[in-house]
Amino acid sequence: MNSQRPNIIFIVILASLAGLTPLAVDMYLPAIPSIAASLAADISQVQITLSIFLFGFAFGQLIYGPLSDSYGRKNVLLSGLLIFIVSNIGVYFVHDVELLMVLRFIQAIGGGAAAVIVGALLRDIYAQDMFAKMMSFVILIMTLAPLVAPLVGGYIELWFGWQAIFYLLALAGLATVVAVVCLIPETLAKERRVPLRFAGVLKNYFKVLSNKRALGFILTSGFSFSGMFIFLTTSPYVYIEYLGIPSERYGYYFGLNIVFMMIFTAINGRFVTVKGYRFMLTSGLTLLGFAALMMLYIALFDVSNPWLIVAGVVSYVGVMSLIGSNCMTGILNDFSDIAGTATALSGTLRFGMGAVAGLIVSLFHSDNASTLAIGMAVSAILAITSYLLLVRSSFKHAE
Repeated sequence: MNSQRPNIIFIVILASLAGLTPLAVDMYLPAIPSIAASLAADISQVQITLSIFLFGFAFGQLIYGPLSDSYGRKNVLLSGLLIFIVSNIGVYFVHDVELLMVLRFIQAIGGGAAAVIVGALLRDIYAQDMFAKMMSFVILIMTLAPLVAPLVGGYIELWFGWQAIFYLLALAGLATVVAVVCLIPETLAKERRVPLRFAGVLKNYFKVLSNKRALGFILTSGFSFSGMFIFLTTSPYVYIEYLGIPSERYGYYFGLNIVFMMIFTAINGRFVTVKGYRFMLTSGLTLLGFAALMMLYIALFDVSNPWLIVAGVVSYVGVMSLIGSNCMTGILNDFSDIAGTATALSGTLRFGMGAVAGLIVSLFHSDNASTLAIGMAVSAILAITSYLLLVRSSFKHAE
């Protein structure tokens, strides 16, 4: 495949694969209050299923990254997709929140294969700023999933019950299996594969983490995404219970975030090859700082105006596409020879940090928007600090 001529079908399929996890996360958000009532569970227990999903997703990437570097991308990807499909069908047997937690963990492990291998597939073909450009296209297309997921989930829950949401996810997984089998080639040649040895895997993980700049990119991405996961965890309560938005209309408000993500993703794809990924990342973090100030204002003054809260959230979530794709570019520039492992470690820590953040805010549930706002503001501050102390300083020393 020509590294300078993007294949649109290839990109669309990769975007669909990457979109499975946003679908699995976002489609059931409007149904969280109904799931709690159906399973006779506290809403905070159902919120924790999101953190459990993120832990499973992080763990899955840790496994599938090294496997894909050793056995190729395609077969490893298909194995994860099959796990995702079967575990979603298993929701039919759920009668308590504990079993739902187990299945969500398994679903996430399967979904982790798609997430980590999409990045590795792209890095097999494209280099540096072109990789960032292609990654932006993938993100732009995949954002259609979270744009419609809460809206679709809200109406599915209203018409067919919350279990139907997971059956639809299983069908989406099956569709991607067919696409991968028929249209996705193996991109990792046998001579480029790394033998799978446990000691070698740990050595490669340590190699990435001991690199100051790579660690900085991972923490910058992880902390910023933690703020987004805090929003995902707390927004069903804040929007539906606190602000009184009907569950079937939650998706419209949620969709505003995705619209802004798409705008910034398009901007990144247009300018990253001209300005470079470092410039685009710095721009994204600057905008994130302004969003953090808005969230602090909401928390300090106990703001209950729906549009001000939504504006603060949109300002934060919108720039995630600028930060995520360019941080990944920075990491893989230094570790293209172990792209699957580096992508896996980055994804594991990013989603692991998001899971911890979501768990923390679930434990500190509040009856207003303060938990959401404080959590997102702190996450933004930590992301910016990580970039300044680790990434920018490493480039200064190199220069």
